[in-house]
Amino acid sequence: MPLLKLNGVTVDFPFTPYDCQKDYMTKVLECLKQSHNGVLESPTGTGKTLCLLCATLAWREHFKDAISARKISEKLKGAEMFPNTPFSSWGTAATDGDKPVYYTDIPKIIYASRTHSQLAQVISELKNTTYRPKVCVLGSREQLCINQEVMRQESNHVKVHMCRDKVSTRSCGFYNNVEERSSDRELLNSILDVEDLVKFGNKQRVCPYFLTRSLKQHADIIFMPYNYLLDPKSRRAHNIELNKAVVIFDEAHNVERMCEESTSFDLTPYDVASAITAVDRLLEEKAKEVSRGDPVTEDINVESLSSGSKLEVPTIAKVKQILLDLEAAIDSIDVPSEKGITKPGIFIYELLEKAHLTYSTKTAVYEALEQIIGSLTGKPGAFLNSNGLQKLADIIQLVFSGEPSELDRQRKMESYSAYFKVHIHRDTSAAKKKQAADPWASASSKKQGNILSYWCFSPGFSMQELVNQGVRCIILTSGTLSPLTTFTSEMRIDFPVLLENGHVISRDQIYVRVLDQGPDSVVLSSAFNRRFIPEVMASLGNTVANLCRLVPRGLLVFFPSFLLMEKTLELWRTKGQASHIEILKPMFVEPKGKGTFSEVINGYYSSVNDPKCKGGSFFAVCRGKASEGLDFADNFCRAVVITGLPFPPKFDPRVVLKMQYLDEMNGSKAPGVKFLSGQEWYRHQAFRAVNQAIGRVIRHKEDYGAIFLCDERFRSPDVRANLPSWVRPYVRVQAGFGTVVREVSQFFRTAQKMRPEVIKTPAAENPAAECSSSSCSSSSSSSCSSSSFSCVVAQKAKVLDAHLPSLKKRKLDEGGGASGMAKICISYEGEVPESQRRPANLLDALDQGERRRGDDDAAGGDEASRLSTLSLQYNKRLEDELRGGKRKIKLVHEQKTSTSEDVLEDGKTSRAKQFLADMKASLSKVTFDRIVQALQDYKKTDSLDSLLSETSMLADDENTHSLLRGFYQFIRPHHKKRFDEKCLELTGQGCGFKPDHSLSKDEKRAVMLQKSSERRPAEARSSSSSCRQLDTQQLNGGGPHLSQQGLKQPQEGAGSAKGNKVYAALIADVKEAFGAEKSSLLFQAIRRYKETDVYEDLVTTLVNMFMETWEHFDLLIRFGTFVRPHHKKLYKEMLDALIFSAARDPSLKEEQEKRAPLLPPFKTQSKISTFFSTNKDDI
Repeated sequence: MPLLKLNGVTVDFPFTPYDCQKDYMTKVLECLKQSHNGVLESPTGTGKTLCLLCATLAWREHFKDAISARKISEKLKGAEMFPNTPFSSWGTAATDGDKPVYYTDIPKIIYASRTHSQLAQVISELKNTTYRPKVCVLGSREQLCINQEVMRQESNHVKVHMCRDKVSTRSCGFYNNVEERSSDRELLNSILDVEDLVKFGNKQRVCPYFLTRSLKQHADIIFMPYNYLLDPKSRRAHNIELNKAVVIFDEAHNVERMCEESTSFDLTPYDVASAITAVDRLLEEKAKEVSRGDPVTEDINVESLSSGSKLEVPTIAKVKQILLDLEAAIDSIDVPSEKGITKPGIFIYELLEKAHLTYSTKTAVYEALEQIIGSLTGKPGAFLNSNGLQKLADIIQLVFSGEPSELDRQRKMESYSAYFKVHIHRDTSAAKKKQAADPWASASSKKQGNILSYWCFSPGFSMQELVNQGVRCIILTSGTLSPLTTFTSEMRIDFPVLLENGHVISRDQIYVRVLDQGPDSVVLSSAFNRRFIPEVMASLGNTVANLCRLVPRGLLVFFPSFLLMEKTLELWRTKGQASHIEILKPMFVEPKGKGTFSEVINGYYSSVNDPKCKGGSFFAVCRGKASEGLDFADNFCRAVVITGLPFPPKFDPRVVLKMQYLDEMNGSKAPGVKFLSGQEWYRHQAFRAVNQAIGRVIRHKEDYGAIFLCDERFRSPDVRANLPSWVRPYVRVQAGFGTVVREVSQFFRTAQKMRPEVIKTPAAENPAAECSSSSCSSSSSSSCSSSSFSCVVAQKAKVLDAHLPSLKKRKLDEGGGASGMAKICISYEGEVPESQRRPANLLDALDQGERRRGDDDAAGGDEASRLSTLSLQYNKRLEDELRGGKRKIKLVHEQKTSTSEDVLEDGKTSRAKQFLADMKASLSKVTFDRIVQALQDYKKTDSLDSLLSETSMLADDENTHSLLRGFYQFIRPHHKKRFDEKCLELTGQGCGFKPDHSLSKDEKRAVMLQKSSERRPAEARSSSSSCRQLDTQQLNGGGPHLSQQGLKQPQEGAGSAKGNKVYAALIADVKEAFGAEKSSLLFQAIRRYKETDVYEDLVTTLVNMFMETWEHFDLLIRFGTFVRPHHKKLYKEMLDALIFSAARDPSLKEEQEKRAPLLPPFKTQSKISTFFSTNKDDI
């Protein structure tokens, strides 16, 4: 491994570093040697973690060598041991004035990241280096405890108290072995993460949690999630010593938010009420145990709370009185509006004093609360919620931190609370939840309580706390910290060392465009006054649909908020744009909750990896799970679309107060202190979220991808200046959508040639054999393993988000086939067989399809399974309503249907949901539940008689007759006629039965297929005139490759009459395809083109109209007759790009192969349009 000399320190690096890696390590060493704080940004994929570890550990060894040199020099009294290597050259890192330095003074390295999953990745990188420091990973009991009795407890604080009880009584066998096993050689000499520690603990029957406490004392580097450092309670609980330590925050883009949240709290009425209930329960039990005396009548004086270990009834009674007084004090505050009222931070001390909570009483109250929680822990019988008591104990620790003298208390309270605001607002959450859960319940007349919020608005509060602990230096690093000036300003400590590092990629690996207009020239913007305009949302849909055709495999689309994403997708569904995108790239939508995210993201991975699919599109929100917690490398993200600037919700109380706080601080004019204004902070929050989403596209030095900024505000240089430094040089503003189409196609064509996907080669003895597509996607993997294809595991997210503990890496070949997850089959042959080569163009594809027709017939056209949230979110709604419980999403084999069928099914689902809502509002709860149960039984048993017996009660009241007839939509086809007759008999009106209502879906499809086959000969005859416009003699002599000669105007010998016929036929076909209104727009564009000769305006209109669906592609080709000679080359390049995109499209290839037997080979140009426009259902 190469040895590097950087900043006077020798660094052992695993490979020859790039220049940006050298720059990064140099800055790290500058921070360490000079004891300076630093903010270092280095894009994802530049080896940031490896550089950070190697530089830090090299400096620590250098520090140790310097101490050794100094000690030797002192013993030799100035003489040199090695004349050619003086002691002065051993390094001066340990020199600290004239103070003596000892080995015990070597700084510990505290390495903090956001989650344990990310720490596991860091430890994995450490194992790839030559450095072998003593390592310790800190975790909670939740992660490290292996005592099953403790782990069965519901909440974390209950586990803590039960663990403490077992340790104090030495009743935990795992803890009793800690002292013996803490010196185990395997433990001390290994680099273990949390999972390894748990395995070791189970193997050796020793507690991993207390082992880490022992290892921490002797560790050189300590790993922990950074909330352990920033949260004062966690820091005390883990006894983290920070004096002279080097503190590193990796993935520090969330540190700002974590600093504020770790020192803030919200105390709800439910928290206080549950605490009172728990104390009441304990008070009743203790009262039964006391003697006939009356100790409860003792005067309620908080100063007299027992500090002993025994919990007495008076102590419990005093705690209850504190809770009652606290509840009364909070609810006594008059809140005039739903917005709430805001008080200065110091008001918290005034409020808590009304409940007898002060610096003088805090210790006694806290100890009493801990005793009560410990006493309630593990009690048999009904579940008792002690979360409220724990929250009050945490609040006391937070608000009354430290032990100031009586003289200093007022000053400390004023300085401490200067970073905070007290916000009090009404608690409406309980009423809303109750109303939503039970529509039959009457509104509660009980007055709702107030929520007490104590919010920190300065991350610098936590950072200054770390500095006050005596740390040597603090290093904040991440792939996304831009803009750095605002980030450092918020931290309120000095950062002399700053770095915005470059990337390791070259220019041909990244394409960045600002798309300020859609294909229809509508301005794109997510600004507050434009974001919900239908024309803007529809234009964005056209933009995304066109990009889906151009971008290979995975496409990520990020919206500013969930609300905007939901509204936009709903409009796209209404206008049919969602169906177009779904056909091009199956749509997957990020859910709000945690529960279904795993299924949706795995469905997206499967779709991208499926060789029979065109990839996938994932729609997510900035600041969401997908925007920062997952690794979308290579094909999982070939492009990122940013649909707007994700500003925080402007009317959220916390956002409003944050901006007010910054404006107040900025107006205070403190000497030497510069604060951001509230508006600056608000803007930069949006930019930082955008930069985080952009970081999904390039994940390593061989990756490539595109970034599309679809908001006209990105045209502003001031806005673009806030993008990451490695992105800014490549940003260009749109010069016309036609140009973008051409450039994007050329970019991906070049990238795929220069960086082809790596394909493993087979063993020599493995005979080449072709694996059919059906065998690759079957549930059994054995058929694939014996062929030239190998079913491999799809690459999954390498880094898991903190709030996604349930998101696990799931192998697609572990029973996944049975559940519908597609297998990934990769060819091992050196040369791709002729039958599997990608067609060079349309005619080549048709020719190849003709030769492979027999193979397709044998394969049977099986579809690879995929999970599309478009179907999950709409086709499952009825089942969710009937189940009445939590939504569950499972992987299903989705049958491909036509767009019209999808729209029809969506309409049915919407009507069914509305019907259930109407029935719920019209009936009592008992009746509604009874009828829903009957409907569920009907689904299981297919017994119409049972359903009629339960629903016949609706015929008794004339007002519910419509509800009875509404059940017609749930009746199966073979029962519809009978149900219609029954409704006619009971209500005097039928349900509108028609004979075709009795047909199943398959029977209906067969009828439609028969009708379409009858229409086909007539359609062929009617299109014969247009078919003769371009003969294949013009297309490279009828060869397999598409020649651009077909775009030339008719030859001179043909005469003007023939040319006029060509124009007339094209105009007639355009009118027939688009209708009068759209056609007039096109003709206006042609007239403008003739007058102005502006080619880009014409192409923008063409692409918007003709590329809305592939079936109009032949019209786009024929339109070349209108293009002037000096623009023909550009027009041909655009067609080449689109043809290349079509040739890559697996689904179009399948359609062509199925259609090929019905077509005379290469007879006319118009047959190309048949390749695109033929619907699978017509075959």
